[in-house]
Amino acid sequence: MFFLLEERSSCENCVSLKAYKAKDKRVKMEFIDTALYQVIAKYVEIDGKPYVIEMINCLDDELMLDSEGRDRLLRKLSGYDDKLYIDALTGISNRRYFEDQIKKMKALAGVAMIDLDDFKLYNDTFGHRVGDVVLKTVAKMIRSCIRKSDILIRYGGDEFLLVMPDIAADIFTQKLRQICKKIRESKVPGYSQIRLSVSIGGAMSDGNTVEETIVQADQFMYQAKLRKNMVVTQESTSQPGQEERTGKAADKPPQKILIVDDSELNRAILAEVLGDEFDILEAENGEECMNILEQYERDISLVLLDIVMPVMDGFEVLTAMAAKNWIDDIPVIMISSEDSEAFVRKAYEMGVVDYINRPFDAQVVYRRVFNTIKLYAKQRRLITLVTDQIYEKQKNNQIMIGILSQIMGYRNGESGQHILRINIITEILLERLIQKTDKYDLSWAERTVIVTASALHDIGKIGINEEILNKTAPLTPTEEEILKTHTLIGASLLKNLELYQNEELVRTAYQICRWHHERYDGRGYPDGLKGEEIPIAAQVVSLADAYDVLVSEHSYKRGVPHKQAVQMLLDGEKGVFNPVLLQCLVEAEGQISQELETRAVNEIKFDICPGVLRFDEKQK
Repeated sequence: MFFLLEERSSCENCVSLKAYKAKDKRVKMEFIDTALYQVIAKYVEIDGKPYVIEMINCLDDELMLDSEGRDRLLRKLSGYDDKLYIDALTGISNRRYFEDQIKKMKALAGVAMIDLDDFKLYNDTFGHRVGDVVLKTVAKMIRSCIRKSDILIRYGGDEFLLVMPDIAADIFTQKLRQICKKIRESKVPGYSQIRLSVSIGGAMSDGNTVEETIVQADQFMYQAKLRKNMVVTQESTSQPGQEERTGKAADKPPQKILIVDDSELNRAILAEVLGDEFDILEAENGEECMNILEQYERDISLVLLDIVMPVMDGFEVLTAMAAKNWIDDIPVIMISSEDSEAFVRKAYEMGVVDYINRPFDAQVVYRRVFNTIKLYAKQRRLITLVTDQIYEKQKNNQIMIGILSQIMGYRNGESGQHILRINIITEILLERLIQKTDKYDLSWAERTVIVTASALHDIGKIGINEEILNKTAPLTPTEEEILKTHTLIGASLLKNLELYQNEELVRTAYQICRWHHERYDGRGYPDGLKGEEIPIAAQVVSLADAYDVLVSEHSYKRGVPHKQAVQMLLDGEKGVFNPVLLQCLVEAEGQISQELETRAVNEIKFDICPGVLRFDEKQK
């Protein structure tokens, strides 16, 4: 059929208008009811006037495409959906698929939130490439445990949503336990040292939408995160390797939320919103708030704080919390009708994590409270994990220092305590130094490296003849020169560690070994360095070594009292040292004496007999 048109109103995606504007031909496909039509629009000019000719042709779908063509068209359309709804990294469905297709779904189903434990630590320790491998491994393990009809979605960065339609509650719980166990037993390709675990919360939809059920599953998942590698559902909680416990009673007590508002009605509304899941404490002004915080401190998981209150307002509370170092550990959400930009900005600058204006939506408040507590709980777990790792590393360092001190003491004929004392004195001098001046800009990590490397200051004595090292009579000039070479021998040993030359510990230990007998006036050895030419690590260990040699007993001399040793160093009897470090030594006199006597260190004691080497650990 043909139409001759001069003017017409355009429809949506009007092919005739496009042909008219482009002065050419346009084609489109269009459904009218269930019939498919082809519309061809062609621009023409008749007697100098512009026209558009439309041809409309009803298409017979049986004749339009053969079976192969129809399949190809379906595959193309399906491929478009795949690209739109598939997570590129893991190959499972993405968050957009949830928003477009799943969120409002109502069906009898088990809904689970699966959160990867300590994922940030994997990223920070091994890098994002390994983090991607971890995510792909977790997705693969989950898919191996579920049915083809189940829906797995990458819901967030390290969170997965699992929807299992038409499943009984007990089977659903068993399946989640299987997933938890499977992931725990899995290995990350190429990184066998990584041990994975997930925390899972599951809930049955019971006629609610998936979106509504996620709220409850998320709550259970948060309970699981309190212990990690755990499944929490409506039916029961379980943890691999431990006996099953049924019901919520086995979980930790509810977390405490402190509501601070002078309006009793406002407090009652918030308590009604949050009371089912949390233990609610209330204060009607800032002074009462501070008293409750004094009583419970970090047992409080969150503070909901009003601004305008009698006695002590919200900003004064924030100032007091900052003074007591609570603001970093106890999250604060400000809830107020004061919504000016200045108030909001000031609140955030003073440390609040969120700001909610009145009037508020109860569900929004609940979700923001819940998310804030979950975030802070995750941060605390990461801090605890890192702290434990640092503690283990420091403990191992102390053990190695203890072993080294005993070996060197045995070789040198000195007390093995010398290296341990050098460690302690070096640490104290460094603490005083950074308090006294910012000239050297030593971070905590750099100071830790110097303290650890100080144990190697005399490692070069391993290459000195024992007759010289253990001689009780004064050394001859020749023997003294031989003894001085221990600085070069130690530096050479470290220089030969080619694989570790770029390691901070090796570089610092090299400086200490070679130059801890240099003196500030240039009269030391082996290179005659002067002043700040001497690395600060070597300067600090040099003074610690000289002090300990004076106060310690040896086979050839008695030790001198602490004050006398300090005075001898000030008088230059053991050479000239950095004046700032000498002042640090004077100011730390009492601390050094006390620490050397009372500091608790793990001391490795060796009993050395012919052909036998025994040791035992003793808490000093």
